[in-house]
Parts: sequence; C-alpha cells; structure tokens
Amino acid sequence: MPDLSIENEARLSGYKYICGVDEAGRGPLAGPVCAAAVILPQNCEIEGLNDSKKLSEKKREALFDVIIEKAVAYSICYGTLEEIEEFNILEATYLAMNRAIDSLSIKADFALIDGNREPKGIKVPCKTVIKGDMKSSSIAAASILAKVTRDRLMLEYDEKYPQYQFAKHKGYGTKVHYEAIKEHGVCEIHRLSFLKNVIG
Repeated sequence: MPDLSIENEARLSGYKYICGVDEAGRGPLAGPVCAAAVILPQNCEIEGLNDSKKLSEKKREALFDVIIEKAVAYSICYGTLEEIEEFNILEATYLAMNRAIDSLSIKADFALIDGNREPKGIKVPCKTVIKGDMKSSSIAAASILAKVTRDRLMLEYDEKYPQYQFAKHKGYGTKVHYEAIKEHGVCEIHRLSFLKNVIG
C-alpha cells in the first residue's frame, strides 16, 4: 500500500510542498489524456488509498471526494485530443502533467512523477517513481483524481455518442469498441493516429 515515505525523504532534503503526479488515459482510442497533481498534508492518512487501477469504480468515486477534502492543493488538467494528434500521446501527457503542476493553488517545490520518464518542460525539481501509484500516497491520490475525472468525461461522451458505449469501456480498445467503430465509423473524439490500422 502507498505511504508518505518518499514524500518524507523529500522533506528531509528541504522541500515543503511535494506534489504527486499521475495520468489516466494514455491507452484509449478516444478522448483526451488527463493528469492530476496532488499535495497532501504531512502525516496525512487516507484509508483505502491505492493505485486507481486496483480499486473499484465505487471506491475511486468515494476516495475522490476524500482526497479533494484533505489535500493541501490539487489540480486536474488535460492534454487535448488535438495535442495527441498533432504531437503524440507522450508529448500530450507531458503537457497535461505540467499544466496540473503549474495550476496548483499552492506552488509545489518538488514533484513525484509516476513512471520512469521525467516530463519534458517540468519547471520544478522532480523524481520519477516506477509504480509510484503503489508506493507514494500523493501519486496514488493523483491517479485517482485523474482516473475519476476522465471516466466522468467519458460518461458525458457516452450520452453524446451512445453507439460507441463509452460508458462501458471509457474509450479503451475493447472488442465492443472496435466493432462499434467498424459499424459506425469514427466520431470527433476518436484518436485517428491510434486507429490507422482499423480505418485504413
């Protein structure tokens, strides 16, 4: 289970406002990529906090409200569909992460980034943490905010484009989704760069 030991190490180095950063939605065939940054209070404990992928949708939704209530600061931002198509998914993810860090109401002086790649253009000192959402409470919190926010957006898209069943798969490349694309073609939120082999 994640805890604050990595954050506390950073505090011992003199940093005060340490944010965890994670993204959701790099893999789907549709929609933007979402990133969140979260600064938790020192010694903050949130029961049930874990990597968002290991939690049920109901648990993530409940934790979303607790995280927002307890966080010193949080921010949730997107890398747009246009940016995914113009650059690539990795660059769009970096843009979303940097926006999330830059948009915090209290400026972070250190960032813990889930994964092994430092976001290009990051303006604060940072440390990458492989499987960070299973190790760091603030990264785990960010993973939940990003996942819940993006899932909620995909539910809105489901109402607009019911034929694709976005509520069911959130834009990921499931059999149902691929069959819907073959039957109905693509819609305006599909990532065409991800679908070259499907649509020709």
